[in-house]
Amino acid sequence: MAQHNGRSRKRAKVDARVSEESDKSSQDADRSLKRAVDAEETMRIESIEDTGNIVPKGTITNAPKIDKRAISQEERQAAEEAKRKARRAAELQSKPARTRLGRWWRKLQQSPDKISLGMSIVALGVVYGDIGTSPLYTAQTFIAGQGGIQNADRPAVLGMLSLLFWSITLITTVKYVFIAMRIDNKGEGGIFALYTLVRRYGRWLAIPAMIGGAAFLADSVLTPAVSISSAVEGLKSIPAFGSVFSENANLTLIITAVIIVVLFSVQSRGTERIGKVFGSVVMVWFAFLAIAGAVNLSSDWSVLEALNPVYGLQFLVSPGNKAGLAIMGTVFLATTGAEALYSDMGHVGRGNIYVTWPFIKIALVFCYFGQGAWILQNKDNPDVQGIENLNPFFQMIDPNIRTVAVVLSVAAGVIASQALITGAFTMVSEATGLNWMPHLQVRYPARTRGQLYIPAINLVLCVATLAVLALFRDSQHISAAYGLALTITMITTTILLAAHIWWSQKKRIFAVVFLVVFLTIQVLFLVASLAKFFHGGWFTMALTLAILGVMYCWDVGTKVERSQRRHLSPEEFLPALDMLHRDERIDYCAANVVYLTSDTELRRLDTDIFYSIFAEHPKRARAWWAVSVQVTDDPFTREYSVENFGTDFLFRVRIRIGFKVNQNVVTYLHQIMHDLIESGELPEQSTIYPKLDEDQQIGTIKYVLIHKNLIPESKITTRGAMALRVKYAIRHVAGSPVKWFGLSAYNPLVEVLPLFVSTVAVAPLKRTALRKVKRPITLQAILAEAAEEQAQEEADKAEKAEEAQKTADSAESTDSDGAGVEDSEKARDNKSSAAVKTAGTKATDTKSSDKKAAGTQSADGKIADGKAGPSSSDTDGASSTPGNGVETALKKKSPRAGLRKAKPKAKPASRLKHGETGSDKVETERKSSTRAGAGKTAIAVKRVRRRATSASARSTAKRTVSKAAKRSAAKPAIKKAVTRKAVVKKTKPVSSSISAKSASAKVTSAKGPSTKGASAKDEGKGKE
Repeated sequence: MAQHNGRSRKRAKVDARVSEESDKSSQDADRSLKRAVDAEETMRIESIEDTGNIVPKGTITNAPKIDKRAISQEERQAAEEAKRKARRAAELQSKPARTRLGRWWRKLQQSPDKISLGMSIVALGVVYGDIGTSPLYTAQTFIAGQGGIQNADRPAVLGMLSLLFWSITLITTVKYVFIAMRIDNKGEGGIFALYTLVRRYGRWLAIPAMIGGAAFLADSVLTPAVSISSAVEGLKSIPAFGSVFSENANLTLIITAVIIVVLFSVQSRGTERIGKVFGSVVMVWFAFLAIAGAVNLSSDWSVLEALNPVYGLQFLVSPGNKAGLAIMGTVFLATTGAEALYSDMGHVGRGNIYVTWPFIKIALVFCYFGQGAWILQNKDNPDVQGIENLNPFFQMIDPNIRTVAVVLSVAAGVIASQALITGAFTMVSEATGLNWMPHLQVRYPARTRGQLYIPAINLVLCVATLAVLALFRDSQHISAAYGLALTITMITTTILLAAHIWWSQKKRIFAVVFLVVFLTIQVLFLVASLAKFFHGGWFTMALTLAILGVMYCWDVGTKVERSQRRHLSPEEFLPALDMLHRDERIDYCAANVVYLTSDTELRRLDTDIFYSIFAEHPKRARAWWAVSVQVTDDPFTREYSVENFGTDFLFRVRIRIGFKVNQNVVTYLHQIMHDLIESGELPEQSTIYPKLDEDQQIGTIKYVLIHKNLIPESKITTRGAMALRVKYAIRHVAGSPVKWFGLSAYNPLVEVLPLFVSTVAVAPLKRTALRKVKRPITLQAILAEAAEEQAQEEADKAEKAEEAQKTADSAESTDSDGAGVEDSEKARDNKSSAAVKTAGTKATDTKSSDKKAAGTQSADGKIADGKAGPSSSDTDGASSTPGNGVETALKKKSPRAGLRKAKPKAKPASRLKHGETGSDKVETERKSSTRAGAGKTAIAVKRVRRRATSASARSTAKRTVSKAAKRSAAKPAIKKAVTRKAVVKKTKPVSSSISAKSASAKVTSAKGPSTKGASAKDEGKGKE
């Protein structure tokens, strides 16, 4: 027990010494690492100082910069024009008007109804193109519906003219010019602008607004095709070109397609420039219509009787009406430009439409009544009756000037298409403002915001128009489909106008009368136009439904997103951002992290931005930025506002720019950062390394955009989920702010955050027991088996090494060999001292029996081969040969290399048979010890496998297995070393007197297993 306590204290001292040395070496390693880091930093600083400026000189990337000299000439001219207008207004105010007319004119010029000559010409080219081409195909459709010109008698012609006149008067003049155009949203007209004014009175009003807008956009596709193709087909009426077009049936189709492509290609130049050119052409065109109509009307002024509405009503219900109620669909073609007139009001101004409409109305009336007079004169003309697709407009014109009429009609068709295209741009822009359509890139090529250009819509309209042209191929089939969708638009506009008159203007009786009268007329138009559905109207209806689906899904999806959208107050987000800003354990994502948001309120933060900063790996930065862009009605506004919440790391920025200013957010943000650094609100961020933007005073910038995605657990209706999916698909095609603001070149980060609407509770899982297996697979079992296999492999290696050392030659002296083995064994394991002492005691008992033989050999000075020699030489061989093998094995193997298998049937060390000596007993004990050690190792391994159930237990098991293997491998070697040492001490005087030659011979003859050496020794003792 005392011996065990002594070993424990010794082991504790050794462990303490090892721990102290380990701590000391760890401290030395830390000091060395710190010196190395300091040296590296010093080397870096010295290398930078030696290198000098590492930023390339001059401008390489040509990144855009802020420069006051970059103001465009157009902006300078606009500023000068604004100053002149201000001076002129001041002069007019200083000079009071002397007459009532002068005062009226001054008041008119200061109101939204102001008039200018230039914009009046633009109004002719932009607004009236569609309604100006109606005379090209309205009378042609009427004759085709009556079965030919021979069936167009006087009651039919007068009835048709009466319906045309009063339809234009009631629908265009009264409804749109006098009533609708007085109701505008900041100067903008159209069905979406009208809905903006009345939407607060009821959510249901969104339904007619969406349907009407979708129908208008669908009919915008047919307008360029029908207007231009009907004008180009007038070339067939020219005698010089008749043979050419008869031989090439597709020639008119090709010419129409070329004109349409050219028309859509010049849209980017703006309607102001196009309108000035087209305005002059339209003025000539309407003058030509009036003159041509008046010439034919002069031959029969009696057709003016059709101004009486009774003729129209009588013809509508008379048996002579071959078309029946469908005649109203033909009459409706004369009013197709009325909705475009209202939509384009924001382009040219209401006053300019007021001043030009009387001229347009008179020209149309003369043209329609002139065609009616020509029909009555040529009803019985056989030359005219044989013409295919007879068009009264071209036939009533003298053949000598018919070429001029065709050219002007083509120009008018192009202008009509222009009117619908600009109207479509306005409608889409307004729908975007209502969140009914995706946000698209918008350009403003003119000085007024109403004149805009949307590249994506321009491309879609161009492709769709060419598809319509390829599908229907001529104007007669296109006109059969034209107008059906537009009647729906007019009906929905009537409903919204009545709602505005009822709620906003508080004119209840007038609202009821207006609704009843105009709704009756337009429903009649719709019923009559339904006959066009199977003649091509299905195309516009399908297109209407497609556009309506886009609007509906975008609206519902936006509402679902906004139901989840929240904003945080400064008390909620500032503490967390301040902690993250000061947390040095987290690396910087970038010097500046910039978020683009649509929220223009500066004193709050969107939850999407807040959780994006902390999502996954927190985006630590020197400064966070939340930037919103607001487009103003002024063309050249450049302003910004900043809220920093009293910090130097969070900035809410609102940039206000005019609609004519390029939305270059990246360049403007650099200017804002420089301004804040100069004012001291933003810490300096200078860097020594090159940057793509060539701005060394600003640190790195990372732009982040956030998209939403619906999680499966969301509590949402099927309608809402489908709307969200469609919205995300459309947004993927339509583009994103990455493209709008020019961020693609700056590698922005696009994140997808879950859309957490009200979610459904998820039921818990139930754990089920696994099927039991015979041999469980656990980490602890795998580690224990690996340790056992490793111990077995090391034991096999030790056994092979021991067998090799028994057959190896020992060239070294036994003294140095024994001493080396002793020192090696002491250094290897201090815990085996008890076994060494036991083996030493047993080896000492053999000294008395071997001492006489050693003395005899020393006195005689001779060594007998078979008698006295074996007692010395064989014992020496038995003790030195194992010693050399152990020393060699210890040099080559690790401390665990001594572990080997326990040999079966080992002789017990406590029993000595006849003829056995002390050395034989030691050898027997060695074998028994090896077997016992291997058995203990196996027991230890099993115990470890049972108890290793945690990480600490596994570590302890590994150490226990290693120690057990070491002890079992070391015990036999230690016993052999002790035995050999005792023998060497006894025979040393004899060994020293032997010559090198005879010693070499003795060692050579002593080869073989240690048991043979022991037998020779016993035999020598017996002879002695």
